[in-house]
Amino acid sequence: MSNACHEFSRYAAQYGSRNVIQRLVAQKLIASTTDKPSRVLDLGCGNGTLFSLIDWEIERFVGVDFSEQMLEHHPKDFNVELLLGNFNDPLLFQSLKKERFDRIYSASALQWAEDLDRVMESLASLNTPMSLAIFTAGTFKTLHECAGVTPLLRSSDEVMAIAEKHLDARFEVLHTTLEFDSVREMFRYIKRSGVSGGRRVLDFSQTKRLMETYPLNYLEFEVVFITT
Repeated sequence: MSNACHEFSRYAAQYGSRNVIQRLVAQKLIASTTDKPSRVLDLGCGNGTLFSLIDWEIERFVGVDFSEQMLEHHPKDFNVELLLGNFNDPLLFQSLKKERFDRIYSASALQWAEDLDRVMESLASLNTPMSLAIFTAGTFKTLHECAGVTPLLRSSDEVMAIAEKHLDARFEVLHTTLEFDSVREMFRYIKRSGVSGGRRVLDFSQTKRLMETYPLNYLEFEVVFITT
């Protein structure tokens, strides 16, 4: 397992995207791919960030997401099949077993697995090389400490321990930060980015107080990369 640290020194607005961190994660997954898989499965494909970054010829791409709205915005092509499905549903993996893939990707989605152990077991049953990225508890670390709330996400150690039970994998923990020109812009990013999974941790008064006292001009992110 290795630790990596990457810092963004520009403001979020300059990236022109509220999903800049998710794009960074997808870029890293694609850049780390050396086998140029021809048949690809993307779990939690969203609106197609990972698909848009693939720079080699592919025979078939299957994207799965539980959001019909996201799938509507995903690029369409003759070799692309988009499935409305949820990796928390064991029936999804039974269906996926009927098809052969060269590599399975999942960028920024599996942190919301209700039972990560079961999902990892199901992934292992597909007997396919994988490139996974999972946000972990170090994400928004200072924000959680200042608010006195428990992180929504699993720790990096817990994620790696669960994965190790089922996969013969390499692990890397990435720490990165994203700067903002105001705390208000920062909180707007949290709400819109999807990193928080749409879950409200603080009520209005807590949020207002935290906006007045948060000591940093950036948010922290922590991601575990799992490669088999």
